[in-house]
Amino acid sequence: MVNFDVKSMRSEAATDVLILGAGPAGTATAIQCAQAGLDVAIVEREQFPRDRPGETLHPGIEPLLQQLGVAEQTLTPDLLRHPGIWVQWNQAHFVPFGKDDTGVWRGFQIWRADFDAALLNHAKKLGVKVLQPCYPTALLLSADRVAGVKTSQGALHSTFVVDATGSHHWLARQLKLPITYYSPRLIARYGYATGEIPQSSPAIAADNQGWTWTVQVRPQLYQWTRLSFNQQIDKRWIPPEFAQLQPIRTNAADVTWRIVEQPAGKGYFLVGDAASVLDPAASHGVLKAIMSGMMAGHIITQIFNHAQPEQIAIQAYNHWLHTWFHHDIQKLKELYATLPTPPQ
Repeated sequence: MVNFDVKSMRSEAATDVLILGAGPAGTATAIQCAQAGLDVAIVEREQFPRDRPGETLHPGIEPLLQQLGVAEQTLTPDLLRHPGIWVQWNQAHFVPFGKDDTGVWRGFQIWRADFDAALLNHAKKLGVKVLQPCYPTALLLSADRVAGVKTSQGALHSTFVVDATGSHHWLARQLKLPITYYSPRLIARYGYATGEIPQSSPAIAADNQGWTWTVQVRPQLYQWTRLSFNQQIDKRWIPPEFAQLQPIRTNAADVTWRIVEQPAGKGYFLVGDAASVLDPAASHGVLKAIMSGMMAGHIITQIFNHAQPEQIAIQAYNHWLHTWFHHDIQKLKELYATLPTPPQ
């Protein structure tokens, strides 16, 4: 097995790890690498704080945030918390998160702008350089490996490039990597509304055409997501249970199930939605972003420390990501098979 020359590559590169995107996947990668003593830079297109939807987090994310050193900054006492989720899938029932000797587990309702800013600020404290606003324009290649990125602020050479820019798959499209689709085209529409209605926990309710998610994200602020399998959703649509609220904005996202066939290769890693996308019923978008970022950061550190040859480490990351993705696909198919009109 021929390993690439880390020492040689490192001497030619401006940074050890260049990360594109400062969302949870990118900053988790940056923090993991910086904690290991690597020289890290982040390129982020937008200024912070930036507008992002609120998120419902499973309590299982708490140990990961503690490992990254951001639990205190992100899981603040003022967050709305809930012990489980109401599910109406043929019949209504409450699904608790569980409990242990310390008590009942409770999920978190975070505000993404605050969450993203806290992660990025922690990365900066660890010495991560941040270019913001700055965006990639083209890849830099050396022989058969990724060696950096041309950006709006000039060329940046790096031993590894991590794409955390999201579901547009920027780096994969630059390299013309195959992307495999596992569902018909799925567009989720989501929106916000203000006012006051009684709602104790998040709820997901299925019907003949799809499902609707409703949740209170902040005091007097509510969010809904609607995924319809066979019909377009009117931009003015709002869940009947939110009829008394005042709608303030809506948006849409392509959540077609898909994965980049080779999410890691010579000189690059894809994390979060840049690597794979599932619809929100999978219910762990931020968890997937954080875990894939930490895994990529761990593997990159292993390569720098000569604990793993690069090719073996790349294969391990690709296998891990594909296994997780296909497990989720199977679970989503089993879930949707119980509906009268599942996606075809």
